[in-house]
Amino acid sequence: MPRRPAKVTQADLARAIRAAKEAGAGAVSVDADGVIRIALTSSAAPTEPTAGLDEIWVPSEALQRYLKRTESG
Repeated sequence: MPRRPAKVTQADLARAIRAAKEAGAGAVSVDADGVIRIALTSSAAPTEPTAGLDEIWVPSEALQRYLKRTESG
């Protein structure tokens, strides 16, 4: 009988643990359904956006050329 695919891979866990450490999490757990839960501590500082919310994003010239080439019609 073939093995079923893993619900959570080792790479998924490594990414979750790395992100949890960066966020200052207290714990990382995985339940039987493969759901990864990261428990943040109350001392973890919230991240603030680096750019102002009123800033308007403008695509680069290269991206604009690419988008014009790929337009349909």
